[in-house]
Amino acid sequence: MTMENARARAFLRCLLDSAISAADPANVLAEHLPEKPKGKCIVVGAGKSAAAMAQALEAAWPDVEMFGVVVTRYGHSVPTKRITVREASHPVPDAAGEAATREILEVAGSAGPDDLVLALISGGGSALLTAPKSPLSLEDKIAVNRLLLKSGLAIDEMNRVRRRLSLVKGGGLARAINGKARLVTLAISDVPGDDPAAIASGPTVPDPSGHDDLTYLIERLGPELPEVARQLLADVPEESEESEGFEPDYRMIAAPQLSLEAAGRVAQAAGITPVILGDALEGEAREVGKVLAGIALGAATHGTPFQPPLVLLSGGETTVSIGQEKPGRGGRNTELLLSLVIALNGHPRVYALAADTDGIDGTEDAAGAWVAPNTLPRADEKALDPKAFLRAHDSYSLFDGLDDLIKTGPTLTNVNDFRAILVL
Repeated sequence: MTMENARARAFLRCLLDSAISAADPANVLAEHLPEKPKGKCIVVGAGKSAAAMAQALEAAWPDVEMFGVVVTRYGHSVPTKRITVREASHPVPDAAGEAATREILEVAGSAGPDDLVLALISGGGSALLTAPKSPLSLEDKIAVNRLLLKSGLAIDEMNRVRRRLSLVKGGGLARAINGKARLVTLAISDVPGDDPAAIASGPTVPDPSGHDDLTYLIERLGPELPEVARQLLADVPEESEESEGFEPDYRMIAAPQLSLEAAGRVAQAAGITPVILGDALEGEAREVGKVLAGIALGAATHGTPFQPPLVLLSGGETTVSIGQEKPGRGGRNTELLLSLVIALNGHPRVYALAADTDGIDGTEDAAGAWVAPNTLPRADEKALDPKAFLRAHDSYSLFDGLDDLIKTGPTLTNVNDFRAILVL
């Protein structure tokens, strides 16, 4: 690796690390806590960061009587003393997730008038909180989830389906408390716009699409959609008092934009102009990659939107539409990056990194990858055809072959994807 490539790689990794640190519960949770309760603090929660949030809460409130249950992804647990941590499957739910969710609902329902229920919610909670609405079975829910993951639907549309088919999402967790105790939600956002109804599909807030006609999504999900799920999506629920009448105390402790701004401050200190393109860039990963490459080339060639040296920072959840073909290995970040590097065509002054801040891009063991001006020549030397890998949705394999994957392990937080494109 050349000295220039090594410096660029270290700089980009420093930006990623700063974005993750800005969303670390140990760094941010305590400042958002409410007044301590007269009674007990009952803790419930779900998400990739749920265990880390529970640990940070215990450290912040050592003198408060506290118990509860949270569920996190397998491998994302950390030691806690008063709050029980369960592990379950993500992104496809399993029986462990269903059992943990029933336990969480029971604990929440035990709260009394002097108690405080703290809900610790983060990305990944949609799969981990699993309580299928009757007559939907867990097997049906798993089948629907698999269809959603390969559907290419925007995250907002996925969450409409998830809320309609669940007893716990769309305010179900709040309804379990039934107004008997104060409820405060501490959330780490992983969705564009930080919509509480979208983070973990909104277990503590009303469902904004609760009475919408969702029949158009039935066709989008295709003929493999279980019949019972079709019926639930086709039936528009009647107005119900149980979904109204509560005003959530919802506190965002970390979010994609805040992490982008943290990375921007690190870039500024290094003498690199940060240009934050936004935290809500969505669309097909390979198409977003082309667009970002075009912006980078414009900066390198014409000095717009700013003169180099600069770094383009962005977040948001792209999608990968698989179709009927059997895909290779990869996630939305490596697919976006592979498309980007093909479009850059070896430009000598552009480097890039794309990674999921939870440390797992899709279902692989890498957070993402990085590219440099010599990525395409090195691929050619190894007889790796980037366009063929892109067509096969096999981006992980290409970057693995080049030793350009970024492996952080589980970061125990999740503010969605982080992308940094350095133009020198």
